[in-house]
Formats: sequence, C-alpha cells, structure tokens
Amino acid sequence: MRIYVDADACPVVKKTEQVAKKYGIAVTLLCDTNHVLQSTYSEVRVIGAGADAVDLALVNLCRTGDVVVTQDYGVAAMALGKGAYAIHQNGWQYTAENIDRLLMERHMAKKARRSKRKVHLKGPAKRTEADNEKFADGLTRLLEMSRNNDGLV
Repeated sequence: MRIYVDADACPVVKKTEQVAKKYGIAVTLLCDTNHVLQSTYSEVRVIGAGADAVDLALVNLCRTGDVVVTQDYGVAAMALGKGAYAIHQNGWQYTAENIDRLLMERHMAKKARRSKRKVHLKGPAKRTEADNEKFADGLTRLLEMSRNNDGLV
C-alpha cells in the first residue's frame, strides 16, 4: 500500500505524512512544475505542467489498495475504478455510493458558471486547524478500515 497525494495546492500534505509515518506507509506527492515541493518523508514527483498532467500521472501510478488524497472528484472516480481508496482533503471518503452524485454536482456547477446569467456560487470557507484534524481522523479511519478489510496495512 502507498498513499498518493494530488499535492498541487493541497493543504493536508503534512497531516498525510504524520498519519502515514504512524502506520509506516510510503507517501508519494505529485505536483506540477508550478508547485515544487520538498519533503523529508515523502517521495516527490514533479510532473510537467499541463491541465491534467498530475491527475493522469497519479491515476496511472495508483493500484488496488492504495490511498489517493485529492479534492478532484474526477481523479477520485478514476482511482476508485482502479480499486484504490480515495479521500478528500476535508476527511470524507469517496465511495462507489457517493461518487456519481459528486460528479453530477460538479457538472451542474460548471454548467451554471458557463451560463450567460449571473450565478454566485459560494466558495469554500477558510481552512482551520480543526479541518486538518478532521482530515487526519478520516485518513486514520480509512487506513484502519483498509487494514481490517484487506490486511494491506
């Protein structure tokens, strides 16, 4: 098992590493050339710039039983399709039961933004330390579930 992080502007890289260390799980951070990262724990892979370059590289690398940290519903859907687990930076897990709804909501929001009429969609609230702890709890639960279901951790 490995944890892959869609690390471009990801606010939970350090929390992911803290939880991964506790479980002895390797982490790979993927970023494009505009978001070069450094880590003493994780492997960092810098992917060439491009609209979906990091997303495609991450999906190509992940395997059954791996964990993907992403806020991108499309990346999560592809990871689930490969048998990986996927978790949002806010700590909730993407599942076969919720991914279709999430993708539809994303589609409807994009459609609303492209319409000619003014649409005011509310952006995300400012991130807090409580949000980071909620993510760490969610990741811990996911790793525990994975250990109980698969014996992979």
